Amino acid sequence: MNNQELLDAACPTINVFGAAYYFIPETLQAGKDINLGGMEFYVQGRAGQMGNCDPDAVASAFGYFKPALLRSILEAARAKVEPRVAGTAHLESCAALGRTKLASLPNLEAFVAVLEKINNAADPDSLALYAAIRTETLASDAAGRAMQLIAILREFRGSAHLVALRAVGVKSSTAHFIKRPDMWKQFGYTEDEAPEVTDAILKKMDEAEKLTDAIVEPAFAVLTQDERKTLLDGLEATKAALSS
Repeated sequence: MNNQELLDAACPTINVFGAAYYFIPETLQAGKDINLGGMEFYVQGRAGQMGNCDPDAVASAFGYFKPALLRSILEAARAKVEPRVAGTAHLESCAALGRTKLASLPNLEAFVAVLEKINNAADPDSLALYAAIRTETLASDAAGRAMQLIAILREFRGSAHLVALRAVGVKSSTAHFIKRPDMWKQFGYTEDEAPEVTDAILKKMDEAEKLTDAIVEPAFAVLTQDERKTLLDGLEATKAALSS
């Protein structure tokens, strides 16, 4: 299996299931336990390791969202909870899902070792949200740690994709509209702000995906053939466990 085949097989699953804990009832309750609403916990939780920086800096790290919406959410959340506290609680909610769903995964320890090998090989330079979250202390148990690493590797590619979009000249808001038009208003935009989607922009989106692969490829390239199989087997098992 070459590197591109590995990325094509692994990254879509990481993207979908790395976000599996965001809005489940248990995570929402963990937010309530520290006096945060669902979106407050989601935004401040994901951005928590960035500390008490200006919301515009958080918006640049997130991409996709209208900055004014993120600012209003963060200002409300920060009036209640310190960012690092929210960040730690959010990643702990991720681990809790892992403990519930992934504890019986076959070959779990080896799967975690492979995920850690990728994370350790990843270069966080210029990838603000990923660089922040990878500073957090991870769970000591394999199931919790596996789920956290999947979420963190999702942030790795997501942050890389924002760089790729900038490189090809596509705004992240435009990319958001193309990929998730049904969520345009949820991310703070009005119908009048919707971009025109041309063939030229769609071509640039394809270029951005290829560039994203090029950015993350070195981290995945460190895996041996046996480790690649362990990764894909583990992700398939994770998909099944989280889908049940």
